[in-house]
Amino acid sequence: MAVLSEEQSMLRDAAKSWVQEKSPVSAFRKMRDSGAELGYDVAAWNEMAEMGWAGVIIPEEYGGSNFGYLSLGLILEELGRTLTASPLLASGLAAASALVLGGSDAQKSEWLPKIAEGTAVGALAIDEGPHHNPAKVEASVKGGKLTGKKAFVLEGMAADVLVVSAKGEDGQVGLFLVKGDDKGVKRTRLALADSRGAANIEFAGAAAEPLSGGPALLEKVLDRARAGIAAEMLGSANQAFETTLEYLKTRVQFGQVIGSFQALQHRAAKMFTDLELARSTVEAALAAIDNDSPDVPELVSLAKAKMGDTFHLVSNEMVQMHGGIGMTDAHDAGFYLKRARAAEAAFGNQAFHRDRYARIQGY
Repeated sequence: MAVLSEEQSMLRDAAKSWVQEKSPVSAFRKMRDSGAELGYDVAAWNEMAEMGWAGVIIPEEYGGSNFGYLSLGLILEELGRTLTASPLLASGLAAASALVLGGSDAQKSEWLPKIAEGTAVGALAIDEGPHHNPAKVEASVKGGKLTGKKAFVLEGMAADVLVVSAKGEDGQVGLFLVKGDDKGVKRTRLALADSRGAANIEFAGAAAEPLSGGPALLEKVLDRARAGIAAEMLGSANQAFETTLEYLKTRVQFGQVIGSFQALQHRAAKMFTDLELARSTVEAALAAIDNDSPDVPELVSLAKAKMGDTFHLVSNEMVQMHGGIGMTDAHDAGFYLKRARAAEAAFGNQAFHRDRYARIQGY
């Protein structure tokens, strides 16, 4: 486990207290049942922004705290425990990272303070098909106008500003800023298995402002988003394991607590060790980003692949070990399983990141 500063420990504890009191899994269930168009509770998001969470990686001059990616990862982990839906990952991490790393002074001044205070939501629009493939880009910008389509844009319905990958005038792929209310932007809401907010977006001559950095900026922003979602997955997987472990200690069959059965003990031990290994990879990736380490890409892919495998395993076992009740919508197990499947696919699944890791290693 990473050694945290006093400020980071306080931040983690504050996040833990808030999600337990204000955003338990029952709040997510209520949001899902309400059919919220944006896929999150706006009032809860406003509270998060008031606590400064949306500005954790944003420089102080733009209204943030510049507290680093490991710190933001601690918050995302706690939110993941109760499956709290919010634009924090898409806006406070992904879109904010794009602006911090590649935005001009004018772009930063216009958007970063709004993102930090939660009055504007940003989103990352990268993929154009059902699978994560940032190298496949058909969207293009000519004369400052963006044309093309993007699929499965997380928080796409809520976004006030979109960070879009597209080919520029020189044919090189880069990132561009597009205002969400531009008349050339058409959004189609998606109903995802995990009930989070997402959209398919079509751009028809939307005004686009370039960010500086080209393909390198795209990879840097994606790696930050991947590390962030891995941190959220870590929280969800740990909570799924702890809930399952508690059930093993209390459920009685054949006159015995089922946790006394050796076969189930072995399966629980497997989950525990995998979770500990996954935590080390996630924390290493976040720390590498904070330290601007040259091995960020490989550490991020390692973390996303390992976390995907682990959350997949734990969510499966949560359903299986809870037996019949685990198969019902009345129990929370199904929420964790659905979230695992959606989070695995976001920003590259295990196969994508194993392949990327191997290529980085020279294979």
